[in-house]
Amino acid sequence: MKLGLIGRTGAGKTTLFEALTKSRLDTLQRKESRIGTVKVPDDRVDRLSAMYQPRKTIFAQVEYLLPSPAEHVKEKAREQSIWTQVRDCDALLHVIRNFSGYGLAAPTPQADFQAVDQELILSDLVVVEKRLERFVLDQKRGKKPNPEEQQLIQRCAAILNQEKPLRHFPEVAGAHVLRGYAFLSAKPCLVLFNNEDEDESLPDLGPWADQETCVAVRGKLEQELGQMDPEEAREFMAEFDIRDLAMDRMITASYALLGLMSFFTVGEDEVRAWTIRRGTAAVDAAEVIHSDIKKGFIRAEVLAYDDLMAAGSYAEARKLGTVRLEGKTYEVKDGDIINFRFNV
Repeated sequence: MKLGLIGRTGAGKTTLFEALTKSRLDTLQRKESRIGTVKVPDDRVDRLSAMYQPRKTIFAQVEYLLPSPAEHVKEKAREQSIWTQVRDCDALLHVIRNFSGYGLAAPTPQADFQAVDQELILSDLVVVEKRLERFVLDQKRGKKPNPEEQQLIQRCAAILNQEKPLRHFPEVAGAHVLRGYAFLSAKPCLVLFNNEDEDESLPDLGPWADQETCVAVRGKLEQELGQMDPEEAREFMAEFDIRDLAMDRMITASYALLGLMSFFTVGEDEVRAWTIRRGTAAVDAAEVIHSDIKKGFIRAEVLAYDDLMAAGSYAEARKLGTVRLEGKTYEVKDGDIINFRFNV
């Protein structure tokens, strides 16, 4: 699963990418598009690892794309190159400047949010209008369009012409027949306010506040923490009374934004978090591990994470009757510990 960082020039996208990936980009890398793979913080994985002492511990992961505009082209084409790069992302991370600095105007987070959101809407509207024109041409040639697709595209046009993003209309944004269009304003979006070092609060987003998922981070501070070794970072956080990293909350929020959750497999060899979408059936969760497990699926032996922690061990949970067998259609829950029984 991949999220693309977008936002106005100077919002701090590179700073946040470096904070996320705990890396530092040199001058040349800053001119290139970059992808960073980041583990999803999960205390449950840490506790399971402490319990089983496995040879390997593997967390769920999310990819972040930092797009770079094409060089040696006109400004409008540079903007379009960004939209082209993030079009295949599963969600967007909209970075908004909420800090001041020498030579910088006062931050205007509400206006900046609206400006970029309108660019997404306009980009989608261009695609929609071209498709509507094609429907007319096809009908003149005697070719009948897909009625569902045509109706949905017309609905998209109505929404976009009202200057509203498609993501606010789940029945449209999630329509299977529209997936190939990769509409930008239909993608789930996490609004990330890049604050001053001393500011942990969310600014007022005005009329959009209730419709968006927002997180405030101190990007520069967390970028610096990401460059420190773990012990030095812990001492710094203790000295300045920093309780937790907003980056961890942001990663967790972006994971949830995609409608994702984790189930676990445990043992002496490996404790691992596996990523699936909410609502996934047991037989499809099995395929995430290996297609053969789905093919030969017999039963899923399931234990809820909380039940394991309450029992203290898998053996004790079995005695208490909280380990259960489930069939193919069982809907996997976040935190389920599963041992798949299969035969191929």
